[in-house]
Amino acid sequence: MDSAATSLDALYDDAPCGLLLADADGLLLHANATACAWLGFTLPELAGIVRIQDLMTVGARLFHHTHCEPVLQARDSVAELQIDLRHRDGTRLPMLVNIVRRREAGPMGDTVHDQWALFMATERQSYERELRNARRAAEEALEARRGAELQLQALNAALSEADRRKDEFLATLSHELRNPLAPLRSALEVMRHSTMAQDTSARLLSVFDRQLHHLTHLVDDLMEVSRITQDKMELRRETVDLTQLARAAVCDTAGLMEQAGHRLSVELPPHPVTVDADPTRINQVVVNLLTNAAKYTPDGGRIALSLAVDEGMALLAVRDNGIGLPRHALATVFDMFSQLEPALQRSRGGLGIGLSLVRGIVDLHGGSIAAESEGEGRGSCFTVRLPLAQLAALPEPAAAPAPAPARILVVDDNADAAEMLLMALELFGCEVRAAHSASAALAMAQEFAPEVALLDIGLPDLNGYELARRLRATDTGRHMRLIAATGWGQEKDRQRAFDAGFDHHLTKPIDFDRLRSVLGAPGLS
Repeated sequence: MDSAATSLDALYDDAPCGLLLADADGLLLHANATACAWLGFTLPELAGIVRIQDLMTVGARLFHHTHCEPVLQARDSVAELQIDLRHRDGTRLPMLVNIVRRREAGPMGDTVHDQWALFMATERQSYERELRNARRAAEEALEARRGAELQLQALNAALSEADRRKDEFLATLSHELRNPLAPLRSALEVMRHSTMAQDTSARLLSVFDRQLHHLTHLVDDLMEVSRITQDKMELRRETVDLTQLARAAVCDTAGLMEQAGHRLSVELPPHPVTVDADPTRINQVVVNLLTNAAKYTPDGGRIALSLAVDEGMALLAVRDNGIGLPRHALATVFDMFSQLEPALQRSRGGLGIGLSLVRGIVDLHGGSIAAESEGEGRGSCFTVRLPLAQLAALPEPAAAPAPAPARILVVDDNADAAEMLLMALELFGCEVRAAHSASAALAMAQEFAPEVALLDIGLPDLNGYELARRLRATDTGRHMRLIAATGWGQEKDRQRAFDAGFDHHLTKPIDFDRLRSVLGAPGLS
């Protein structure tokens, strides 16, 4: 029995909550060891000396008087009451309190005792704080997930749009490449099956020239855009006169304007407008803008090209009275593959890369381009701004020298391509031979001892780079002028050709004016 009482006493004293016994006025009569430890007092310092209200903060004391006491009077209990008590050293102790009022009858009347159970609320507050933090983190994660889902939806929409543009581009590319091929094939059949008069032959050759020029222009634009997007376009800057470049672009597009019946007005200043630029690239800019205006202007339309100077900038503008631009298109008209209408509804539309190419070239020159339009059916205007160059004398244009007669070896596995090139070189007054493989070329070089060799890169046995290296290793090829004639035209392909020992790099279809210039360069006897 004594052992059981001892165990009960220990359970009371060491309970995981503070236990207090007070009279009706709040005077403490007893406290367990847990409560004493929390409050910083010993039992003799509390029992019969301290009132429970003395251990409360001012706010807790007021709350106890106004709320707790009335409830105890009415119900004899209060549950989960939040009250702040004070430690002996003044530290605030947040407590969760349960109070039960006991009434015992006696000869002198009822005796009232209040039994207090104290629970330290610090850990609960920490738990609640962690719970709030976890909830906040969950809400933030949910919000981030929603944002990611919205971003993913936007990305999917962008990818769908890009995929649509890609499909549109491929369909357009097929259409655009078939257009020039069809008349070429027809003209070839006419030439094959009929005896033609001289004027008929001239007309057919003119068809070939125009359509091949169109095909070359399409491929060149694709290559240039590829160089810009890969940041590999190199500018060969020089001081050039924009007025001359504008006149040259007008000549380049004269056939297109005449075919559509457009009236082209040109307003150029009488004095040179000099810029530090790559003349070939700027010519592409002006030609593309004029071509774009011609394409999107109904037959018989009006197109104007003007050039002016304003605050240190050259302003070149191409204006038309064509189909115009809707407001939403002004922000995307320079994007890659941007089209104003589906390919099936366009009779003259291109690949949708011309304006993107123009912007890329202008940006590389430190300039800018802007599009303006008053709306659909009201025409449009594209204005290019380029910084003026410091005043300097313009170089006199040098005429391409006539080629000096030379022994030339043509190496190409395409027999038709080799034969056509031989015919052209013979017209230049050259002595020519052809080989269709690298091994045949090495053997012919020893026998023929050519001064110049035009080598294709894609050969059946060795590629053109390896053939160039082997030619350079021979006595005959050590001083030979090597020209790469290839369809590979990226800057890395040019560099690879020079590293292999080539002196020049020409892309197919070969520009014969440039070939004449190369053949007429010093070094040929």
